[in-house]
Amino acid sequence: MPHIVIEHSEDLPILPQVLVEKVHLAVFDSGLFKLSTIKTRAIAYQHYQLGEGKDGFIHISASIMQGRTVEQKQLLSEQLLNCLRTYCRRSYSLSVNISDMNPDIYCKC
Repeated sequence: MPHIVIEHSEDLPILPQVLVEKVHLAVFDSGLFKLSTIKTRAIAYQHYQLGEGKDGFIHISASIMQGRTVEQKQLLSEQLLNCLRTYCRRSYSLSVNISDMNPDIYCKC
């Protein structure tokens, strides 16, 4: 389990499937999750508006089960942001948010 959602502008400097694969591996490389539990997907946006000087964006939302320390979440966030920096131009807006899922209300089958 974590759920990784990559939201991005349509004109990426990398193929979307390659970005999904690189981010998926970066999550695994954090050492916090088993490879078989990571779920990664991407959503492209055609319509968006960015701040001055930005010509594209990538935002990663990572939903993980409660129980990880702040330090572990920071490690994951930095790991993901570093992954994005590797494949994107400086003119891109890059961001990551890690959020806790409550195991008492999260359901799956």
